[in-house]
Amino acid sequence: MSAPFAGIDGGQSSTIALIGDENGRILGRGTAGPADEVGAGADSTRLRDALRDALSHACRSAGLPDGSSFAAIVAGVSGYEGRVYGALPQMPAQRFMLMHDAPVAHAGALAGEPGVVVIAGTGSVVYARDENGGSQTLGGWGYLFGDEGSAFRIARDALVLLMAAQDDGDSSLREETQAACDFFAMDSLHRVARAFYAGELARERLASFTPVAIRFARFRAIADAGADRLAALAHRALAAIKDRRVALTGGLFADADFYERVRRGILSATPGAQVGHAKYEPAAGALLLAYRELGLHVPELRQ
Repeated sequence: MSAPFAGIDGGQSSTIALIGDENGRILGRGTAGPADEVGAGADSTRLRDALRDALSHACRSAGLPDGSSFAAIVAGVSGYEGRVYGALPQMPAQRFMLMHDAPVAHAGALAGEPGVVVIAGTGSVVYARDENGGSQTLGGWGYLFGDEGSAFRIARDALVLLMAAQDDGDSSLREETQAACDFFAMDSLHRVARAFYAGELARERLASFTPVAIRFARFRAIADAGADRLAALAHRALAAIKDRRVALTGGLFADADFYERVRRGILSATPGAQVGHAKYEPAAGALLLAYRELGLHVPELRQ
């Protein structure tokens, strides 16, 4: 068999690797922890370890020995902007490309075709690519400055509301407060806040509170506002590239109401837009880009 190819999606919550042969057949899949470079320092091994471990697990899934050589590997990493701040990843490939996670999500969501992808996971971003290869990124400012419509932003804003209510002596959110404390297995909101500041409560763990939070009407409004912002950014991106295709991808779109809110918002602002779920997951998009690195045209991926 010719040397295989691999695509890796390194996110803020997890890392997924896919291995494929030269014909687009998926051979194996592996997962590991977060790989993002958000806030990483010089001593961080998070990116290196996550890429290595996800690929190693995928090799075992594919029946390949660890250390197998690859024709090409493409890894999309949340927060990557052309520089690795921590330990450099070492990938066993003839060609290895590291890039932001938005292009790999776009390649997977639209199977390499032009259009707009709206990503709503732990973070959020809208990424557009036209038929000439030109691109535009909207949002994606990170958990401190933006990421509206992301799981972290919704969870954070829900906790802000609960903490303000506690300060104001407002007991109307008692049930929601108890749900938050139960979720984090802590006896008070003060402990939740301290744990986050101390680094004991990771961003991805805080973001995972969102599916619980949006069951409550008071927090659903926060999610709706985020969905509306993502729809508005998608409308702007569509106008910029003069295309009609939009794919929605990321864990938050598993929530039917959130998905519909974004979809309807885009259609309201851009009548005739073609809005739907992603065709492939981001790791598959990275795999498609790995084929492209060596000039291979693989129109479909298959098991």
